[in-house]
Amino acid sequence: MLTLLHELRFPARNLVKGPGFSIAVVLILAVGIGATTAIFSLVEGVLLRPLPFSNPDRLVRLGEHVGDNPGIGVTARDIPMYATAASAFSSVGDFSGATYELGGGAAPEVVDAARLTAGVFTTLGVEPMVGRVFTQEEEDARKPVAVIGDALWMNRYHRDARILGTSITLDRKTYSIIGVMPQTFEFPLQPGRLNRIQIWIPMSLTPEELSLQNAGAWGYQMVARLKDGVTLQQGAQDASRVAGEIMRNFPPGMSAIHIRGDVRLLHEDTVADARPLLRILFLAVSVVLLIGCANVAGLMLVRAIRRRREYAVRLALGARSSVLIKEAISEGMLLSVAGGLLGLALAATALRFALHVLPESMPRIDAISIDASVAAFALLLSLATGAICSLAPAFAALRTNLTQSLKEGVRGGTGAASHSWLRSTLVVAEIAIALTLLNLSGAFLRSFEKMRAVDPGFRADHVLVADYQLPINFYPTDVTTQTFNRNVIDRLANKPGIIAAGLTSTLPATGNTAMAAYTIEGQPTEGWKLKFAAFAITYGDFFSAMGIPVLEGRTFTLNDHSNAPLVVIVSQSMAKDCWPGQSAIGKRIHVGNPHKGLPWATVVGVVADTKGGALDQPSRDQWYVPAQQPAILFGSDFSGILTRPAGGVITVRSALPSEQMIQTLRSTVAEIDPLLALEHVQPMSDVVSNIEAPRRFNTGLITVFALGALLLAVTGIYAVVAFSVSLRAQEIAIRMALGAQRGNVARLILVSGAKMALLGCGLGVIGSMVLSRFVGSFLFGVSPTDPMIYLASVVLMLLMALVASALPAARAASADPVSALRSI
Repeated sequence: MLTLLHELRFPARNLVKGPGFSIAVVLILAVGIGATTAIFSLVEGVLLRPLPFSNPDRLVRLGEHVGDNPGIGVTARDIPMYATAASAFSSVGDFSGATYELGGGAAPEVVDAARLTAGVFTTLGVEPMVGRVFTQEEEDARKPVAVIGDALWMNRYHRDARILGTSITLDRKTYSIIGVMPQTFEFPLQPGRLNRIQIWIPMSLTPEELSLQNAGAWGYQMVARLKDGVTLQQGAQDASRVAGEIMRNFPPGMSAIHIRGDVRLLHEDTVADARPLLRILFLAVSVVLLIGCANVAGLMLVRAIRRRREYAVRLALGARSSVLIKEAISEGMLLSVAGGLLGLALAATALRFALHVLPESMPRIDAISIDASVAAFALLLSLATGAICSLAPAFAALRTNLTQSLKEGVRGGTGAASHSWLRSTLVVAEIAIALTLLNLSGAFLRSFEKMRAVDPGFRADHVLVADYQLPINFYPTDVTTQTFNRNVIDRLANKPGIIAAGLTSTLPATGNTAMAAYTIEGQPTEGWKLKFAAFAITYGDFFSAMGIPVLEGRTFTLNDHSNAPLVVIVSQSMAKDCWPGQSAIGKRIHVGNPHKGLPWATVVGVVADTKGGALDQPSRDQWYVPAQQPAILFGSDFSGILTRPAGGVITVRSALPSEQMIQTLRSTVAEIDPLLALEHVQPMSDVVSNIEAPRRFNTGLITVFALGALLLAVTGIYAVVAFSVSLRAQEIAIRMALGAQRGNVARLILVSGAKMALLGCGLGVIGSMVLSRFVGSFLFGVSPTDPMIYLASVVLMLLMALVASALPAARAASADPVSALRSI
């Protein structure tokens, strides 16, 4: 260690002598390494870090592939079959996300929760840090017990050590807290902010959930652990075997439905959607780092060239070339380690900010941090960067011409001309890489612009929305739910400033769409193929509140009650798909397959297509059901007893800005049910903004990287041209003494910069075309090889290159030839 420190003393002393150079290099490396480390922390936390469960590589998500729709979960009736008949899994558990009204506070509050079977905790291999989890016996006996999360324990109970046995009120029903899970525990694994699920209660499936009426309700999820020695493929085959047994026991109304097992690794199922994006981001930031390395290598090469006489003297006095190479590499390592340490600090700062702006679609946000593995990556990256950047000056030291360098003395000379190709090559590479990133950024920007221009099928301005869920203990039947719906709409309609109000089970542009199979009247039953469409249950003046245009027919009215003929409204795309070339008005459909036996409903209206999720996703066929006619979904013999809590979204269109109607909405609901909590009370424009967030985040980050790459490339052009001018000072003086005009001199310098820029742009266009094969899936409405984007990027790069060359050109043109000639 002492020997190493001793060998580093001389390189460190040399760097201290040139503080401007050292600071510039450290800052460039800090930005490159810091940005790369920050993005790597996302990659490591989301993609590389194992799930926080026991032997997570054996955990799988178990579901069913129904028709052409994979991974849609299982039905309540399927759960016991997989638990008992599957042989490839050592344990299985079922879960379902839920929200509950959390009582006992100063104001109504909504908390995210999950219903679990006791097997989930066993399958995951997790233990509570306080108390215990519920047992199978407690689940079978429907015991009102609950396990809470660490955040809820801290925020609501202030880490009270006597938490066990404390009562907690969920949906106005009292539960007893029996355990507290660790801070790192989160399940189900949902994208978005930290620790969203904070309460776990027993699944305790009800007789209604297990009834034939709900035999086709695929609304439950399963997690399983593969037995030792069992592969994923064998697990899928076993699941399909069980699915075959389930099909043989289907009720007659489901005989046309075909299912098979769907088994995916839990980790892959969690991060699959984020993997391509993070790869692109890491590639983009690596490009920025590469340009930074080229810039630093160029600066270090220039410094080595300026020290060529020093190298020549030391070689003449007997120094070995290997010593000079070692010193050059040591200097690069010192600078890169300093840049890496500063970059790590920048990455930590950037990450704290990034965690607040990451889109809600990003999974495992709680796992993103600067930990030991990320710090080790930053250190290795710093060392690798230092080694790469040191190659150019080491090469310059090795190629020092002893005789020529000593003859030049302190003159500028042209002894560095042999390295001009290397300097130019570095700059051309910077320009090519930067142009590739500029083209990528341009494609993302244009794609985002195209997405923003898409008509979502509704008008978000002046619309306020709020989620609600009615406690099933107080609203157990369809009658009680309809009474609440009627009271809310009637009272809101009489409030000043409100134009229209409605309720819906699913809101557009949220990604939360319910799907149901359907049958068209007149369609042959033989060869019938399972088809799904999104559906929504509405009440009140929902279509007017959301500004959804009615293209044909009418909307629902109060006359569409339970004793009236059953009616539905379909979207424009569904009308065209189901009845091409015909009017959909008067046509009939029913839920499920032809053998389901559910009543027919008549189409009375056609409305514009609405975006159920992101605006860059294709619209789905959709149909709407009036809330007063539950027989459409549940059959004419529907008892009116609910199996799940009723709820939905209140939509209000007002003449005033939607933010000003929040208190009006809250007070109106409180007049009907003072204990009912509203969640996600927000303008509809915020909902649209949230669904745009992933593409906006990707576009913004890549644009920042592209601008950083452009800035570094311009800096590289300026440095090389300026150094070239300083080396050619005497040549330029001679030209001017022989009659060359100052304009011609400036043009000579500008042309040299333009040549490098043109060559770099040519290579950059080729690189962009190669990269286009990998980025096309991330774009919307834009070709990755759009010639207008390429042209704009090339023009911008050439203009910036001319600007970077202009200052050295002006300096060369204004030089005094007499003074330059005297120095010869």
